[in-house]
Amino acid sequence: MHTFRVWAPNASSVDLVLRDGVLPLRWPADGWWTRDVVEAYHGTDYAFSVDGSEPLADPRSPWQPDGVHGFSRVFDEDRFRWTDGDWTGRGVRGSVFYELHIGTFTLEGTLDAAADHLDYLVALGVEMVSLMPVAAFPGRHGWGYDGVDLYAVHEPYGGPEALQRFVNRCHEVGLAVCLDVVYNHLGPSGNRLDMFGPYFTDRHATPWGRSVNLDDTGSTEVRRWICDNALRWFRSFHLDALRLDAVHALTDENPTHLLAQLSTETAELSRELGRPLGLVAESDLNDPRMVEPVAEGGLGMTAQWSDDFHHALHTLLTGERAGYYVDFGEPGVFAKTLTQVFLHDGSYSTFRGKDWGRPVDPAKHRGSEFLAYTSNHDQVGNRALGDRPALTPGQLAIGAALVITSPYTPMLFMGEEWGASTPWRYFTDHDEPELAEAVRSGRRREFAAHGWNAGEIPDPQDPATWRSSVLDWTEVDEPPHRELLAWYRDLLALRARTPELRDDRLASVGIESGADGDWIVVTRGRLRVVVNLTAVESVVPIDGVPTYQLMAFLPAEPVGEGVRLAGHGVAIVTV
Repeated sequence: MHTFRVWAPNASSVDLVLRDGVLPLRWPADGWWTRDVVEAYHGTDYAFSVDGSEPLADPRSPWQPDGVHGFSRVFDEDRFRWTDGDWTGRGVRGSVFYELHIGTFTLEGTLDAAADHLDYLVALGVEMVSLMPVAAFPGRHGWGYDGVDLYAVHEPYGGPEALQRFVNRCHEVGLAVCLDVVYNHLGPSGNRLDMFGPYFTDRHATPWGRSVNLDDTGSTEVRRWICDNALRWFRSFHLDALRLDAVHALTDENPTHLLAQLSTETAELSRELGRPLGLVAESDLNDPRMVEPVAEGGLGMTAQWSDDFHHALHTLLTGERAGYYVDFGEPGVFAKTLTQVFLHDGSYSTFRGKDWGRPVDPAKHRGSEFLAYTSNHDQVGNRALGDRPALTPGQLAIGAALVITSPYTPMLFMGEEWGASTPWRYFTDHDEPELAEAVRSGRRREFAAHGWNAGEIPDPQDPATWRSSVLDWTEVDEPPHRELLAWYRDLLALRARTPELRDDRLASVGIESGADGDWIVVTRGRLRVVVNLTAVESVVPIDGVPTYQLMAFLPAEPVGEGVRLAGHGVAIVTV
């Protein structure tokens, strides 16, 4: 027997549509329509008809085998035989993250295929696999940020049981799993939630369309829909953390913000399960309140991404100054983001045209509350050509060293560890011709405004755009990729065994730089991370005499109170 339930507070009638018939649901006073069906079980297909509408997918559909436009399917979450009983969890803060997209991590584009590379990730030094969204979205190929059925797992990835298998295998080899979830908007294709109830509101707006209803009439159940979704990933799929997409777009004027509610409920479930559960926010607000405890007036997130650190490091290595990089090329910017997290902490943001952010108090906050990275899916995929940073192997090695030896929680984007030559582009797979053309033309208009020729912009709907973004795993054994991969492995191993590099106090890091910006030296206790930012050999001075060279990328030689480095060289020494 299976109990079907759906919230439709304003409907006059709701029918359960099965493959072999239609059954009316019963309406209780709380707006939830229900019916027990003895003949329904795991694998039963169903849909709902609201006031005589065509069959609609369940807003809490656990399984969409025929895509977002098809029937839902009953999924028994308890059928899977977990073998991770010894898994005690892993906290977010300080763990080495590895962001990957299932559809391009392997050519097969499935969770099972991705699981075949877990031993590789363990050997690399990864501790937390961070999956981009897997909630059901239109078509076969896409980023996943236009998800529609938030409780289901994208069928081309393998469906819900494949996610359980993936997490189980991760835990078996000692890897935690973070899942990217999107609660700030839903995709347009297949989105029929407003036929059930007030899931959206016109009180607010987002860059992607109507705002999810967090504070208008009916918002109590909508908030419950979101929080129940998050808790389900933790409980039924054994996830260790969730990454919450663009939380600055979660407009909520209630006394208790949705994030604070979710934080409180996640903490309660963590105590019940006896293992840490994390919430990682993507926020452009530059507000440390995001990671401050709810009891102290904060929003209670475990950690958040730090785009300011990325922008400062990117401009340091590439010299780019356009768009939102405009303020990040000034002297001292990287030093500030390395030691104080945000560049814009109440200062004027040229890109935004106003003062922005609040300062991080080093006496109150730890560096591990913020994720640092040289790239991520946004910083690559949202470029016109989806190109990874055009840097020398030495510059890539410098970026890796500055991230991994920082006091922050480090994150890698798939393939960066070997300097992958494949781009990572924006791609979609919409069936509706009008929507497909809107996406295509919108992308071209966006970048034409920045001087790009429209013909140069890859067509998101062309399967070749997706295919070009798939990692080429044959590169890992070829020079110079294998040398860079060895550098990443050695860096992560050094971090794992060196207390100074795991010290997440913001006061534990120091930095000096040359007057012309041609070198920097980062201090972590007795360690010095010595960097030559120029393309020619140079002697970089340090405060003290090097006693031991731990590792170097490209030739390096301690000389007196300094280190001679090749162009774009980096070394880690003790003094």
